Amino acid sequence: MTDDGLRAAEQRLFECARVLSEGISHALAGWVVSAVAGRLPEMSAEVRTAAEAAGAAAAAEIGEEVARLLAADIDQQHENPLSVLRRAVSYPTRVLQAAGVAPAQRDDFAVDRFPDDVYDLTPASFGDIHPDLQDPGLRWGAAKAFVHRRRHGQPA
Repeated sequence: MTDDGLRAAEQRLFECARVLSEGISHALAGWVVSAVAGRLPEMSAEVRTAAEAAGAAAAAEIGEEVARLLAADIDQQHENPLSVLRRAVSYPTRVLQAAGVAPAQRDDFAVDRFPDDVYDLTPASFGDIHPDLQDPGLRWGAAKAFVHRRRHGQPA
C-alpha cells in the first residue's frame, strides 16, 4: 500500500474512532440508568436520582477513558474500548448495592471472568450498551485491523 493509501486508511480509522467514542459518551448515562432499572424496576425517586448521577459520572469518566484510548495510535492501544466500557459496571453496581438489591445468580464463567460484577451487567458487545453502537464498534474494529495489517507488512 502506498503512503497515501495508508494515510487514507488511517484517516478512516480516525473517523471510525471518533464516531464510536462520541456514541459511547452519549449512550453511557442511559445504559447506567437502564442497568439499575433492569435489576430494580420499581425505583424510588431517590434511587433514580442516584442512577442518573452515576450515569453522568460514567459518561464523563469512562467516556473520557474511551476517548483517550481511541485517540491514541493503534500501536499504543494496550486494551480495547469494550474492556474500558466493562469498567462502567461499577457505576450501576454502586447504586444497586446502596439500594440493597441482592446480587444476581451468575454462572461460573461470569464469576471467574468478572468477579466484581455481582449484578451480571457486563456488556458482551458495544450493542449491549446501546444498539446504535454495534455498527460503529464493528467498523472501528475492521478499520483498526486493516491499518494494523498494512503497517506491519501483512496483506489485507
